[in-house]
Amino acid sequence: MKFKGIIFDLDGTLVNSLEDIADAMNKVLQDLDYPTHGYDDYQYFIGSGLRNLVSKSLPENHNDENQIERCYDLMVEIYRDNCTNQTKPYNGIVELLDELKSRNIQLSVFSNKADALTKEITAFLFPGYFNPIVGLSIESLKKPNPFEAVEISKNWGLKPEEMIFVGDSGIDMQTATNANMHAVGVIWGYRPEEELMENGAKLILKHPLDLISIL
Repeated sequence: MKFKGIIFDLDGTLVNSLEDIADAMNKVLQDLDYPTHGYDDYQYFIGSGLRNLVSKSLPENHNDENQIERCYDLMVEIYRDNCTNQTKPYNGIVELLDELKSRNIQLSVFSNKADALTKEITAFLFPGYFNPIVGLSIESLKKPNPFEAVEISKNWGLKPEEMIFVGDSGIDMQTATNANMHAVGVIWGYRPEEELMENGAKLILKHPLDLISIL
């Protein structure tokens, strides 16, 4: 099979955004006199959208829907202004994208991060590489729901089997499988290799340029 399109997850796959996300959430917790968390904890909070991350970060006795919504709004406000402070592409990512672009392979981003933030960060760090850039706008459509991934394939006029889905989490691998795309996991992100394999990864990348081998 000749692959003609690739969808990438954003956080933990293309970029290391852990510190900016964690710092924004910890600022909210600090201001409310709640316990904060270390970066290692946030590795496991990331992946299912920022609202879910907020819920996991809050103390159990302050985890009702109203408080989650309030803290989500506060967190997003802080994060929006600081989302590219320390967030950087992983080593080898830009070189990979240049190579893929030279081969005329279609490239997209599909993230569970809020749509506006996904677009802002991707356009800032990778101008001109990805179209479309899709973040979370409707909660029911977040990964592992394959709807947006399949829509991307339709817009490109490609069959899902002609596409690779690259991500760093079990949720990404589930999304790829649900969309009938080739699931490729990366181990430089936030989750262990075991999680990727257990959730359907067909290939594990240790370095971004390893992806070239399956093209």
